[in-house]
Amino acid sequence: MADHLVRILSEDGTLRGAVCDSTELVRQICLKQGTDITASIALGRLCTGAALMGALLKGRQRLALMVEGNGPLKKLHAETDAQGNLRASVKEPISGLPPKDGGFDVAGAVGKAGFLHVIKDLGLKEPYRSMVMLQTSEIAEDLAYYLTTSEQVPSLVVCGVLLGPDGTVAAAGGLLIQSMPPGNPALIAKLEQRFAELPPLSRTIAEGGSALDILDALFEGIAYNKILEIPLQFKCSCSQAQIGRVLRTMGREEVESVLAEQGEVTVCCEYCRESYCFDAQGIDAVFA
Repeated sequence: MADHLVRILSEDGTLRGAVCDSTELVRQICLKQGTDITASIALGRLCTGAALMGALLKGRQRLALMVEGNGPLKKLHAETDAQGNLRASVKEPISGLPPKDGGFDVAGAVGKAGFLHVIKDLGLKEPYRSMVMLQTSEIAEDLAYYLTTSEQVPSLVVCGVLLGPDGTVAAAGGLLIQSMPPGNPALIAKLEQRFAELPPLSRTIAEGGSALDILDALFEGIAYNKILEIPLQFKCSCSQAQIGRVLRTMGREEVESVLAEQGEVTVCCEYCRESYCFDAQGIDAVFA
C-alpha cells in the first residue's frame, strides 16, 4: 500500500488523531541523505512525526520541525504541508553508533542536551515559532512533550521505523492521538497503555497491516469517524531561481570569487541532493 495518512475524530469529539504509513517516504529520504542505521531511525522518526503534525494543518499552511542536539547527528530538519508533501535532512548522516541493548541508540545520536524547534507558517505576517528542551531525545516523546506543554493539548505520539537485514527502511509509520477540550487525560493514558500491549506499529505495517487496522485495534470500544485520508510523498521545493536567491544573500563579491576559482558555482540542495550550476552568464542574471 502506498504511503498515506488517515485523520480521525471520535464520535463524542473528545479525541482526534492521525495514523500514517510513511515507509517509502522515509526510505527515499534516508537514501538521499546517506544515513547509517541509527541515523535512519532518528531521521525516520522525525519525518513521521512531521507527517502526523502536518495532519493538523489546513490550506497552504506549512510546518517545520528541527532537532538540534549535542550528539553526532547535530541537526535534523523536516518540513511538510497540509497536502502530505514532505522533505527532510540531517546535518551529519553518519552517527557511528552501533545497535545498543537490542535497539538503536537514537538518544545518543541526537544528543541528550538540545532543543526541539517548531515553526508554523499559518499564513500570518510572521511564522509561529516555539522551542522546548529535549526530554528524551527519542523524537516521539519530545514531540508529545511539545504538544502537551506548549500547545496545551495532551498528546500521545508514536513514531516507528523498522530496518531490513540490509539496513534500509523496511517499514515506518506513526500515530498521534490528542485529547480535545474539555479533555480527558485519563483516556489518553488508557490508550497509551493499550498501545503498549499491541505489536510494534512498524512491524504491523511491515506485515501488511494498514493505518486503519492500527486504529481499529487501538480504538476498540471507542467509536470514531474517518475525517480525511491523504497520500504522503517526498517533494522538494528547490529550483534554479530559489538557489539564485540564496546566492544573492552571499553577496556578489563572494560568489564571483568562487566563480573565478572554479569556473562555475555549484550548489547542492540539502534535501533532494539536486545540483544547480551557474556559469558567468548565470551569475550575472542572478545579480541583475
